[in-house]
This record gives sequence, structure tokens and C-alpha cells, in this order.
Amino acid sequence: MILAIVGPTGVGKTKLSIELAKQYNGEIINADSMQIYEGLDVGTAKIKQEEMEGIPHHLLSIKKVEEDYTVYDYQKDARKKIEEIKGRGKVPIFVGGTGLYLKAALFDYQFSEEKEKFNYEELSNEELIAKISAYSPSISYDRHNRKRMIRILQKLENQEEFTNNKNVLLYPDTLFIGLTTDRETLYKKINERFLEMVEPLLKEVKPFYDHSIKTKPLMTGIGYKEFYPYFSGEKSLEEVIEECQKNSRKYAKRQYTWFNNQMSVQWFTVDYDCFSKTIEEVKHYIDSQKEK
Repeated sequence: MILAIVGPTGVGKTKLSIELAKQYNGEIINADSMQIYEGLDVGTAKIKQEEMEGIPHHLLSIKKVEEDYTVYDYQKDARKKIEEIKGRGKVPIFVGGTGLYLKAALFDYQFSEEKEKFNYEELSNEELIAKISAYSPSISYDRHNRKRMIRILQKLENQEEFTNNKNVLLYPDTLFIGLTTDRETLYKKINERFLEMVEPLLKEVKPFYDHSIKTKPLMTGIGYKEFYPYFSGEKSLEEVIEECQKNSRKYAKRQYTWFNNQMSVQWFTVDYDCFSKTIEEVKHYIDSQKEK
């Protein structure tokens, strides 16, 4: 059996994962693309050591923000962890809101070896056009937009388009468990949680800003890129907080859409007044599926 706990940011996935790991002798595999990186702890709501309650966690803080890490890398690492955990007679439990990571790990997504180290900048515009045309003459693009042509070529050479088997589940014993709540409650929790993060997050982001580090995780992760204009004096702290809360709410909405369209998820409405009730409902569902 494999468990995958999904849902929007701030809904309670981490708390549930610990309880299920204790109940089913599980080990947890991170499925959050930002929690892969060392030092991105506050803004990603990364679980603290004392919160793990002795449960082994994998693929947390395994890369520095200056290092490359792709979905292809995650696929290899996650599948290796699945085999290791199952080999110990334990249950792999994926936890996180990055849907593409889960799809790549658990479904028949096939990548060729990536070629990101190739220096496309050495090619002339004519050479870029020739290479793109060799892959697919039908692609429409602005032949004067060099940056766009390089990106197209990267996609083609990295074969970021997946095979037609991408909806085939490689591990049929996987159960997708989703946590949800009404939108008003979720947005309120997102807003409140971010307010609690502000002070420690300022301390977390400032060293990256001071060292002019603007790598992909920092420039795409919510709660990081928004603070750079604050440190440079372009925005007030209030503006940054509002922007982060808004971006987090939008991200939660996109997460719902992804999981509903991409996976067969059994959803559970969280009882925040009695979370143990939600845990029992999830356990009842898992046990009923194991008996089939």
C-alpha cells in the first residue's frame, strides 16, 4: 500500500500524515517542490524535527537553493524511496501539494535524460530555428524572440512533454486522500498562518536578499520573492503581506483544480474543532480499501 495525502496549502496534511504513519507503520516522503530546499523552512511550513515524532521523513532539505532540481530528479528519487521503504516492510506516505511531483512519481510519466547543461546561448538565431524546425516544423513562435526560442528548444530537447501513459498508475495499491474545507475557512487559515510567519520569514529571506541570490526556488516560491521589493524599499511590509496572502489563496485554488482533474482523490472535510474525528474517518476509509 502507498498513501498520498493531498490538498491545498494550510489544510492540515502534515498533522494527518504523522498520525497515519504511526497507525500504519509508515515513512513519509515529501511531495512539496519547495521543501526540497535547505533553508526554505518558514515560508514552506516545513515540518520541524520535534514535530516528526520519530517518524522517518525523506526528500526534505536535500538541495541548496543554488542547485538545480527538476521533476525528473524527483521522479528518480521518490521511486527509489518507495522501494527502500517497502523493502523495510513499511508503508510509503507521500505528503505535499505539488501535484506534478506526485504524478511523476506514481504514474507512468517517462522522461529522457535532461540536457539543461547545454549552452544554447552559443547558438545563433538561425541555428536555434534550424534545431526547433528539426523537432517540429509546425511550432509557431516569434523568430526574433531569442529568449523564447531557447526556452522552446530546452523543452524539446528535455522532452518535457510526457508520454501518453501519464494517467496510468504504476502503483495500483495507492490511495489518494485529500483534505478539504470550505473556502472561507481555508482562506481565513491561510491569512492567519501567514501573519504568524512574517517575523521569522523576514529573518529567513533577508540573507538570501543580502547575497543577491535569485535562483528559481526563491523567485517562484510564495513568501520569498515578494519580500525582495520590501528589502529594497520598493514596497511596504503591509503590501508584501497582502500580496503573499493573495498569492497563497490563488495557489490553493489551483491545487484544488489540479487534484480534481488529475487524480482519483477521496476527499475528507476537516473538522478543525475535533481533528481526531477526521483522522478516524480517514483510517476507516483506508481499512475498508485494504479489505477489498
